[in-house]
Amino acid sequence: MHVKGLLNIQYVVVDGQVYVIEVNPRSSRTVPFLSKVTNIKMVNIATRVALGHTLKEMGYHSGLVEPKPYTAVKAPVFSFAKMQDVDISLGPEMKSTGEVMGIDYHYARALYKAIVGAGMSIPKNGCILFTVADKDKDEMKQLAKAFSDLNFEIVATEGTARALESVGIKAEVVGKVHQRSVDIIERIKSGKIDMVVNTHTPGQHVLRDGFKIRRATVEHGIPCLTSLDTAWEVLRMLSFMRDRRLVYSLAIQDYVGGGDELA
Repeated sequence: MHVKGLLNIQYVVVDGQVYVIEVNPRSSRTVPFLSKVTNIKMVNIATRVALGHTLKEMGYHSGLVEPKPYTAVKAPVFSFAKMQDVDISLGPEMKSTGEVMGIDYHYARALYKAIVGAGMSIPKNGCILFTVADKDKDEMKQLAKAFSDLNFEIVATEGTARALESVGIKAEVVGKVHQRSVDIIERIKSGKIDMVVNTHTPGQHVLRDGFKIRRATVEHGIPCLTSLDTAWEVLRMLSFMRDRRLVYSLAIQDYVGGGDELA
């Protein structure tokens, strides 16, 4: 593409097919993250390339960087608690206001550090509310079963609870918004829900109820996962952390080297 310098390319992989979403001849927020993880001064190198130097004369060659013995996880930081009437559900638009890095020699611990650094407090036990779209109910059954096996109590809206009972999971039924004397919002406000898994259901009424549920979790500091993919990763992280609770903190230089060069 005749670009000399930094190039930001976004891909998506669907059924093994790679598609290019967009290409931008500029830096991205990922560059400082990758520079710290790899100890390669990407902005410095790109600037010299733009000025006419070659990668070869700077000692670089084609191919991939050698794999590192550690894993680094970049997690978005959101400011939903500071903004009223903003839906926390995520889509393709940018809603994050910052990022943090979790780094460790094991992926699960790196993810745990990133989540904690981003300000989320994932419970190690307690009660999880499931209220998901019909299209997600089959996958949700296995997810809820796995959380139940970790001794989490499961509560769900009526339709979700029926889906769970079909695979032998006993879930307490909680009323939808304003549907019972003690509905979802009241349970969240009273501190009886420790985490929420909520995915979008089409329709204005349920979208409005889903918004109220998600806002209630923000206002009461309860983690709300709006993607089953994310919920699966959190589950795997909890399963690992249950057996290996030691979490230590090291300076990034202890992982990647470089001393003051990374400052």
